[in-house]
Amino acid sequence: MTHLIIFLFFGALCVAGAVNLLVQRHPINSALSLVVVMGSLAVEYLLLGAEFVAAVQVIVYAGAIMVLFVFVIMLLNAGEEERSKGSRVALLFGIPGMLIGSVLVGWVLIERTGSQTVAAGALPGAPRTIGWLLFHNFLLPFEVTSILVLIAIMGAVVLATHPDTDAGKKES
Repeated sequence: MTHLIIFLFFGALCVAGAVNLLVQRHPINSALSLVVVMGSLAVEYLLLGAEFVAAVQVIVYAGAIMVLFVFVIMLLNAGEEERSKGSRVALLFGIPGMLIGSVLVGWVLIERTGSQTVAAGALPGAPRTIGWLLFHNFLLPFEVTSILVLIAIMGAVVLATHPDTDAGKKES
């Protein structure tokens, strides 16, 4: 019973941190909210019996990746965000896309739940086994994720550059 209470508490803390990440106007506050989300996820992994994944979550994501995010934010000298009315394209494609994605995730969870139930901690969890799975069986999703993070950072740099300081512009 205690595990369930702790699990639900840190799950709620994770969701609250994610919501706070979205509503903050200053990027540093958003990055700190992301640290709360990463820390809460690490505790969730510990409660599920995945100590290695929890350690990787803290070391890699809450440590290294967040230092990179804060460095990029400081490098770009990002100030407080201005609020706008929003994009019509986001409303036309984003909301239906989110609904379709939610329905697909729900459908997959409902279809797969009955056929493949595994108790927490029942899967092999040695670091060697996880490394083998990560770099052999799941190499493509791992590399696609790293490329997506790289594209996101490059997109942030491109969006933050001022049109006046464009390197390709010829000086008169």
